[in-house]
Amino acid sequence: MTYRGKLCKQLMVVAGVVGAVVAALATPAQAAPSESSDSVPGFNGTVLSVAYSGSTIYVGGTFTSAVVNGKSVTRNRLAAVDAYTGQLLPWAPAADGRVKALAVSGSSVYIGGDFGYVSGQRRDSLARIDAATGAVSSTFKHSIEGRPYALAAANGRLYVGGTITKVNGLTRTRLAAFNLSSGALDGSWKPTVDDQVEALATTSGRIYVGGKFHKVNSTSGYDRLVALDPTSAAIVTAFKPKPAVIVFAIAATSDGVYTAHGGQGGQATAYTLTGAKRWSATFDGDAQAITTLADTVYVGGHFDHACRTPRTGDQGVCLDGADDRVKLAALAMNDGHLRDWTANMNGIEGVLTMASNPSLGAFTAGGAFTMINGVAQKRLAQFS
Repeated sequence: MTYRGKLCKQLMVVAGVVGAVVAALATPAQAAPSESSDSVPGFNGTVLSVAYSGSTIYVGGTFTSAVVNGKSVTRNRLAAVDAYTGQLLPWAPAADGRVKALAVSGSSVYIGGDFGYVSGQRRDSLARIDAATGAVSSTFKHSIEGRPYALAAANGRLYVGGTITKVNGLTRTRLAAFNLSSGALDGSWKPTVDDQVEALATTSGRIYVGGKFHKVNSTSGYDRLVALDPTSAAIVTAFKPKPAVIVFAIAATSDGVYTAHGGQGGQATAYTLTGAKRWSATFDGDAQAITTLADTVYVGGHFDHACRTPRTGDQGVCLDGADDRVKLAALAMNDGHLRDWTANMNGIEGVLTMASNPSLGAFTAGGAFTMINGVAQKRLAQFS
């Protein structure tokens, strides 16, 4: 059933994110989405990035075709899907290597990854594409040393994070920014971190950066998660969470920050705007993606269980009991309690990317899964 059909049948506003839980008992979700995916195309390779723009879902990854009603349709690492109908859209630029990150701003889709060409035009790991026609921008062309892993568009800039060391021959230390209007490299936003960046998220007045780093702007004490000024790149010293393990993904709202972590097992964590930990949920595998919708946080990863306490053993096994949540979980936003909502997936890598659209009451998950609750659904799902 499509999103529109479900909406006509019953108003369902969403719940959320994956995770292992700190509480022994699950709490019921409020108006959760369906536990089965809407009818959307499948893909023949891993989906690594998703982004909403209105009622369009943009998709990036390693795939070379979409699967529609059992038929293969060429889509080289980029595609677009109508979020209402679930139909594959004609938008079909072609990248010659994986697309790891997506960001949408206005009429432009920005992509980052390991490609050298997009639709036959030389583009070094970063490109701008028309959101309607799929045409590659001729005014956004840069040489990149290192790889972009995360993109975010806000404040008139495209922010890029990854393993970047130079842009157009100029030093950039794993972070850079570009002017959204001119496409030019920003000459003033030049923060530095001492290890790779995995995730970016934006809110008013802050750019949240997550990854493996320990020093930011040569300053200690901002390990793995930091907030930066969107204009000056100065550290927002009021936010100092210092998570103990790598940050793979970030979801930020006006009153909180939610993160997905690796470690011995995996974690989803909620922070206040000062960086104080509100709650943490534990899993038996890495949490690799996170998003929020209504009063729920959704977490995706390669875990199979949500742990009932934070204690884990070898290979992240839950030591004090667990609830089955295979690759995807929903947590109450206020306290991290595990929701009853269950959309179990298969595979090893599981969910690698997530995005939500509150106006549609829907969220999308992408990754390497091929089934949800025993029903075939290859590598892309939308829940509404």
